[in-house]
Amino acid sequence: MKGKTPEESRTIITDLVLPSETNPIGNMFGGELLARMDRAASISARRHSRRIVVTASVNHVAFNKMIPLGSVVTVEAHVSRAFNSSMEVFLDVWIEDRESGLRSKANEAIYTFVAVDEMGSPVKVPELVPETELEKQRFDAALRRKQLSLVLAGKMKPSEATELKALFED
Repeated sequence: MKGKTPEESRTIITDLVLPSETNPIGNMFGGELLARMDRAASISARRHSRRIVVTASVNHVAFNKMIPLGSVVTVEAHVSRAFNSSMEVFLDVWIEDRESGLRSKANEAIYTFVAVDEMGSPVKVPELVPETELEKQRFDAALRRKQLSLVLAGKMKPSEATELKALFED
């Protein structure tokens, strides 16, 4: 199975924030943003694996900036690492300034998807071949996040989490 680059899974969804998607103070509901991110991430994982994908976890979400009513919101997703049947997808959320059109980063998230066959059984996915410096950083960090998750779930002994241990060794 040939490896793929993060660019091959790149997914961009751009939309407006409408009144029905906002809270009483006029900012986008977090759940609305989560749904948009889930859709973009699932398309990204599907593009990488060319399989049916299911959301396994939402590993991290940072709501760093409020997104006001009427904002143009862009969700950009790339697969950041592929494991056996799972893929980590990193998402960046951007908002455009109404007057200048300049984009600023509002939020980010990390989702994990599993590729499955028609019966729902996990299937192998292609390797990921990072190219840019940012892609390489996210690729390396994904293994540390996976090891931490496995340790916390009791599925890996802390002594086996080599990438995590390397962070604390001299």
